[in-house]
Amino acid sequence: MSRIAAEVPAAAAPRWARRKQDRPAQLLAAGLDLFVERGYAGTRLDDVAARAGVSKGTLYLYFANKEELFKAVVRESVVPLITAAAGRAESYEGSSADLLRGLVMSWWRDYGNTQAGGITKLVTAESSNFPEIAGFFLAEVIEPWHRLLGSAVARGIARGEFRAVDVPTFVQMLAAPLVMLSMWKFSFGPCCQRPVDHDLYLDTLMETMLRGLAAPAAGSDATKRAAESAERRAARGPVARLSPDKNHRAPQQHTRAAASEQGKSRER
Repeated sequence: MSRIAAEVPAAAAPRWARRKQDRPAQLLAAGLDLFVERGYAGTRLDDVAARAGVSKGTLYLYFANKEELFKAVVRESVVPLITAAAGRAESYEGSSADLLRGLVMSWWRDYGNTQAGGITKLVTAESSNFPEIAGFFLAEVIEPWHRLLGSAVARGIARGEFRAVDVPTFVQMLAAPLVMLSMWKFSFGPCCQRPVDHDLYLDTLMETMLRGLAAPAAGSDATKRAAESAERRAARGPVARLSPDKNHRAPQQHTRAAASEQGKSRER
């Protein structure tokens, strides 16, 4: 063994192997940054490779095309956050109000207020031009996130902590302001003269939503109004929907004509 070989530290040998193992993470980090900065259409794989410090050929060893890179970025940066939140929610023993608030706050802390949060703006802005990435994001991010929020709301209803609501509709109403907050951060936020106070925004949102969800106390005016409203709806029966076809209007016209004839008969 040569003197040079003998003097090389043993720990130095696997250095290049470790760097090679780090390349996927470096490519994903570069991809995330460029997708958020330039959008999906504006991101080129050459630039991703250059940002990661590798050749374009090396990038293709890990990702076949830009779509596969984007999916890998989402699965690395976003999907695990939802999985972790679902695990915490499953074992949570506190109130449903605290659970729902915690899910929303952790969404902002771990996703919305991070670089990955810019993906929401990308997908919203470019979904019509790239429906395949929109469908992917819907299936792997939006729908699982909505199911998680919905499970917290359904839990509160089942335990009598929340009043009965249409859960999917309520979840959409809750999620929409969160999307708006994230999009604002990555669009108008940097140039807005009056910055949005994110903590105040989220506190106000959750206070409003939880007040609307709160189950009214037995015997309260709210309970009585809800019961009276339900009775009125039951008495009215199904509400007829407006229809553009002529057959829908015919009975009304017939009724008016009959009333007119009756009036003429009384005059005669």
